[in-house]
Amino acid sequence: MGNQVLHIDCPDEKGLVYRITEVLYNYGLNIVSNQEFVDATSNHFVMRTAFEGDRTPRGVVRDLNEALPAAANIRQAEIGDRSIIVMATKEAHCLGDLLLRNSYGEIPAEIDAVISNYGELEALSRAFDVPFHKVSHENLERRAHEKQLQEVIDRYDPDYIVLAKYMRIFTPEFVNRYRGRIVNIHHSFLPAFIGANPYRQAFERGVKIIGATAHFVTEDLDEGPIIAQDVLPVNHSHTADQMANAGRDVEKTVLAKAVKLLLEERIFIHNGRTIVFE
Repeated sequence: MGNQVLHIDCPDEKGLVYRITEVLYNYGLNIVSNQEFVDATSNHFVMRTAFEGDRTPRGVVRDLNEALPAAANIRQAEIGDRSIIVMATKEAHCLGDLLLRNSYGEIPAEIDAVISNYGELEALSRAFDVPFHKVSHENLERRAHEKQLQEVIDRYDPDYIVLAKYMRIFTPEFVNRYRGRIVNIHHSFLPAFIGANPYRQAFERGVKIIGATAHFVTEDLDEGPIIAQDVLPVNHSHTADQMANAGRDVEKTVLAKAVKLLLEERIFIHNGRTIVFE
């Protein structure tokens, strides 16, 4: 057995690492990697432990609950046993990158389906033998459209929903339904350049770096806890189209990184911000 991960967070105190590793040792388990962090501002302890062994340790969480403070949050997970749905609109770069990486095993999950409010990406999805669902928003109020989306999503019951340039804003009700399970990608010009053509605006302002941010979706538009970010330098010689091409490159790599971090159980959220063990 491998790919087992423990997520533990609790108020910090002496001896926590010893108590955790002692429980694993008593079960004859081998620690493959161990990462911990203490938030000095809140005196809060966070630890990710990957371990392996010859049998399923059913009593690990029980014994850890007995050994650790009462306020401890403990979760055991197995990497690879996850499913995702990808939502997109018309742009292919993020969706195509995820499908390709997944086909080569770089993303430890099953992509159960692709959902789009347009039909342009159906051929791309079908090329990877992934079911495609067009759920048009035309002539529908937002909540009526989201009800149709929910019917498709809930049919698959995915662990996570990945927004690969899905250009629709969700209602708070939709976000709450899938709280902590929706990941989004956007260019890092926000909030300076809002609208359909941010790279044209960036070009006109003489921007010197372009970038992307992957984050969890909350009710506050594009303000959820950040998972991954990256930037690329540009200069006066770049046209608006060249900036857009470079932007698409960084968007797809940042989104793929965020999805991989999420699926490998490397992310904690504490006090509204992420702690990411890379």
